[in-house]
Amino acid sequence: MSELTGTQARELIEAAFAAARRHGFKPMAVAVVDAAAQVLALAREDGASALRLDIALGKAGAAAGMGANTRVLAQRAKDMPAFFGAIAVASAQKFVPQTGAVLVIDGGGRVLGAAGASGGSGDEDEQIVIAAIAAVGLGHA
Repeated sequence: MSELTGTQARELIEAAFAAARRHGFKPMAVAVVDAAAQVLALAREDGASALRLDIALGKAGAAAGMGANTRVLAQRAKDMPAFFGAIAVASAQKFVPQTGAVLVIDGGGRVLGAAGASGGSGDEDEQIVIAAIAAVGLGHA
């Protein structure tokens, strides 16, 4: 597979919403970006609170832009707060290095993009995107 498609991105979002509903999580927003951190799809469930789309997109963009899931980035941000603050200010894209986004990879381990969620705890956000990525037949890093 050479790239993540818009169809896969939309399927991933629906699968993430389904996972959130199965677990009884709060209403979510999910964003999927390509390997260049450009938006492929994003959506918000009814009842998701304000800023959820922005946060989900910022998480996905941070993961794709830095080449690591946001759980790792959150720890790095604790160790280097000035550096991560500078990235957030200097970046032309939303940048939220908080748990809730993972890289989407193909069978060969090539990064295709990232998926991020917002609405629950960071662990819940991460859980639903990991489940969704598996549901569409891709891997995560």
